[in-house]
Amino acid sequence: MRKISFLLLLLCSILYGCGPSAKDFVKAGEEKYKQKDYKGAIKDFDKAIELNPEFGTAYNDRGLAKQNLEDFEGSIADLNKAIEINPKDAIAYNNRGLSKDATEDFDGAIADFTEAIKINPKFTNAYYDRGLTKYSKEDFEGAIDDYYKAIELDPNFSDAYYCVGLVRFDLEDYKGAIEDYTKALAINPKDIDSYYGRGYAKDMLEDFEGSIADYTKAIEIDPTYAKAYNNRGFAKIDLNRNEEGCIDFRKAKKYGSTAAEAAILKYCK
Repeated sequence: MRKISFLLLLLCSILYGCGPSAKDFVKAGEEKYKQKDYKGAIKDFDKAIELNPEFGTAYNDRGLAKQNLEDFEGSIADLNKAIEINPKDAIAYNNRGLSKDATEDFDGAIADFTEAIKINPKFTNAYYDRGLTKYSKEDFEGAIDDYYKAIELDPNFSDAYYCVGLVRFDLEDYKGAIEDYTKALAINPKDIDSYYGRGYAKDMLEDFEGSIADYTKAIEIDPTYAKAYNNRGFAKIDLNRNEEGCIDFRKAKKYGSTAAEAAILKYCK
């Protein structure tokens, strides 16, 4: 039966030019994209576009693959074409915004995220991504507003809570930062960045025992986390636990912290 099917397919290919369609190539490319084979994915998207030059999804997907290869200009060109084919494609606008953000065209990125939100007011990631770009522009209040809109749409968006904590830290609202990092950790107890951020905020409030507990948790998740060792070392020094602090500084140095070297010279014999 398989042999007959193969012969029929071969005959079809010879007589009628049967073969994979543009949709087949996009599907194959998307599978390669999931496996992080971005170059292979691009080849499949190329074939899809060759078969159907007006296939917006193929341009969008190829633009995203190029983005992952840091070919941002090529990504923007593909996403321009996807938007030209379908001006109501919110995902293409959002993806183009990400590529513009990567090239530090922050105003252009915000315009694209805003257009994506205009098309789809419930586009959670567009609010979040716009918040990230506003943060890059030091529009901290605008960033917080966007992060909270993303949280309103998805109450389990732990990364958004983390980002609010990051902004509050920069605004020196350390208690507020701790609250948001704690919310992030309630959703994702493995969020290493929130443990580190909360520990740092506790340091600023001179809650050194609390900061040590958070840095320790971060190190349990990643035993090579140099910054956590380094900061835990300083917290221990502040508690006059110099010997323990020096052990942490040496660990930090082992895992690549250059800042730990100065601490070792100053505090350790």
